[in-house]
Amino acid sequence: MMSVLEYANDVNKSVAEILKMCEELEISVTDEDDLLSEDDIVILDNADFEEMDDIVEEIIENKNIKVDDSVNKQKLKKKQDVKPSNKKDFQQKKKEMYKNKSKLMTNASDDNIVLYKENMTVRELAESLGVNSSELVKKLFSLGIMATINNSISFENAELLAIDYNKELKREETADVTNFEEYEIIDKEEDLVKRPPVVTVMGHVDHGKTTLLDAIRKTDVASGEAGGITQAISAYQVKVNDNYVTFIDTPGHAAFTEMRARGASITDIVVIIIAADDGIMPQTEEVIDHAKAANVPIIVAINKIDKPEANVERVLTQLTEHGLTPESWGGDTLVSLISAKTGEGISDLLDNILLVSEMNNYRANPNRYAVGTVVESRLDKHLGPIVTVLVQNGTLRLGDPIVVGHAYGKIRTLKDDKGKDLTSTYLSQPVEITGINEVPNAGDKFMAFESEKEARNIAIKRKEIAKIKEQNPTKAVTLDDLFNKIKEGNKEINVIIKADVNGSSEAVKNALEKLDVEGVKVNVIRSSVGAIKESDIVLAKASNAIVIGFNVRPNNTLKEYAKDQGVEIRLYDIIYKVVEEMEAAMKGMLEPIFEERILGTAEVRKIFKFSKVGTIAGSYVTDGVIKRDSKVRLIRDGVVIYDGNINSIQREKDSVKEVKKGLECGITIENYNDIRENDIIEAYEMVEIQR
Repeated sequence: MMSVLEYANDVNKSVAEILKMCEELEISVTDEDDLLSEDDIVILDNADFEEMDDIVEEIIENKNIKVDDSVNKQKLKKKQDVKPSNKKDFQQKKKEMYKNKSKLMTNASDDNIVLYKENMTVRELAESLGVNSSELVKKLFSLGIMATINNSISFENAELLAIDYNKELKREETADVTNFEEYEIIDKEEDLVKRPPVVTVMGHVDHGKTTLLDAIRKTDVASGEAGGITQAISAYQVKVNDNYVTFIDTPGHAAFTEMRARGASITDIVVIIIAADDGIMPQTEEVIDHAKAANVPIIVAINKIDKPEANVERVLTQLTEHGLTPESWGGDTLVSLISAKTGEGISDLLDNILLVSEMNNYRANPNRYAVGTVVESRLDKHLGPIVTVLVQNGTLRLGDPIVVGHAYGKIRTLKDDKGKDLTSTYLSQPVEITGINEVPNAGDKFMAFESEKEARNIAIKRKEIAKIKEQNPTKAVTLDDLFNKIKEGNKEINVIIKADVNGSSEAVKNALEKLDVEGVKVNVIRSSVGAIKESDIVLAKASNAIVIGFNVRPNNTLKEYAKDQGVEIRLYDIIYKVVEEMEAAMKGMLEPIFEERILGTAEVRKIFKFSKVGTIAGSYVTDGVIKRDSKVRLIRDGVVIYDGNINSIQREKDSVKEVKKGLECGITIENYNDIRENDIIEAYEMVEIQR
């Protein structure tokens, strides 16, 4: 909602012009302070203030029609596809046009096919046909249809005009891209080109992340930051041996995983930097867990090898203990020995990055509307929201309408990481943009669209969906519903273990990893000592994991946070209980196994036929029991004639649930009447067996 005055300022028109147009479009506002609804704004956006009067006058002049300004002009300008004024003439014209349709169809090709979009305007149709819009208005007028270039046109009327220009009109198949995070556009193989890899650098505080990137960029970033510690996410692209690499420098693994938790998978490769003199620290262990959970290639950079106290062998041993076996030791983890301070080994690290990129063949399509992710955002009091985005596919251009999270706008400025103004972007390029109406969150996805109207409508829909989600918070990933969560592919339960002592965490981890129920496995993405922390919940959300606490208890604040994030915390103090519940959940993830159990048999001794009931088999139960809710087979001379369900069982005049051995009864079978004397009715049920 916005006032008439605000809208007038927004579109650079006078209040008088807006009020006049509102009057002509029958929008009920009379004052500059009156509010316009979202629908009113959409209608006004489609109105053409300059061309409307000219076209109306031209039609009037050509037809020598006298017009009462207060009545007829308003009718001409009304926002609808007006019905023909002379139905007989219209039908005659229609017949003439359709005579040409069969000729057109025989010569049809892609060149003369025009796509009709829902609520297409006369102007849009004219652009598709490659003719002047006023020409179409005249043709419609000759058909008795009073319309302006901004009126919507029905498919039938548009088809008539298309045939007149020897074109075939087809309805456009449209897809709802409101939820564009999950909307996948399949690019053609020939449109895909190589794109630069996106690399995230992570590690323990003061192990040299920013100094490394400083050396790569040959700029002094670290000295400009408080205490030499990175304060905000930043991204930049560098050229390496005629190839580009995009680097993302984060304040820590939490920001990296929070972006993943929002569905932003922006990283292709993770570089974990470890100081040779410190080795793997507790925070480094968390970084390794987060990188593994992201399921992306990991390259290790052992930094500060120039220091006298550097111990590379110790770091390599520690890596092996954390499941990262160096390539030089027969594993598959690439390790580079570097000194960010002197520059030693940095070229080797960059070569390793390019090698992994080559092996994974990262590609994208530059010839489409851009999609990507917000890296960081801030509000500037002069420029408004300033957003750093990473273009992951397509090309982003100056002036593109864009939706970012729930926000939208038109790109007003486009700058690269060095502050240089751009008119368009490259693939995997981080850029800074302005022109968005709100400040989005880091990790929000963005997508460019054809028109600002489309972008605004999609942003409004996304905001409505977000409100609904707030009212219905994310359901926790629980052991009880894991079977519904995992429907295909490799089945596994992701688990984070937090225990009171190292011995307990190792014991729980080993016990769970030994569980293997027909291919369903436990994947321990983190096992550590200490209280459950917020970072554990963030990692659990991003990885769809369950947090298991052993002899630890979260406080109420953390419990509420976990609930809000949709993460289940399970608390235990006995190991076999953990194993027992996990095994039960894993079995629940498997398809149930059923076996057949014979309940009883009955011999058909007499047949009774009734028009309303069908065939009743007068039977004698020879073995077991015949139940009304059981399945039955009809067997004749040892051959199964029919397999179905019992419809009813009668004992004398009463309907009964079951009849036991040695008793007589009347049985009807659902949807089957061809029962004969001496047939055998065998009752059975399918029973789920315990694994």
